[in-house]
Amino acid sequence: MSTIFSKIIKREIPAYIVCEDDNFIAFLDVNPLVLGHCLVVPKKEIDYIFDQEDFVLENILLFAKKIAKAIEKSIPCRRVCLSIIGLEVPHTHLHLVPVNSMADMNFSKTKLIFSKEEMYSITEKIKQHL
Repeated sequence: MSTIFSKIIKREIPAYIVCEDDNFIAFLDVNPLVLGHCLVVPKKEIDYIFDQEDFVLENILLFAKKIAKAIEKSIPCRRVCLSIIGLEVPHTHLHLVPVNSMADMNFSKTKLIFSKEEMYSITEKIKQHL
């Protein structure tokens, strides 16, 4: 059964996509910790990151780096942090979270809700800085 991320990749459900190439896709998390929280996902659906092919492991960080740099230019933050948890959706994914404090990376806190307009606006800002 396809994950929600595979459905986004296939355009079966909508997403706020900021960047895509032949192997990876990045889009805003719809349950973000902060505005600009993005997910970086390999297009090949494999649950556990360390079951991915070496090519994916070698290149996912390079893809994520350009997204992180664009987030830094789009959102006032001290840095963009990376987390790989992988329990929420059985499809490898990296969280890129703009942070100003350690509290911004607390995955147990209540997730934020932003309007479609806010989500679209930050998507466009990030795209402009790629």
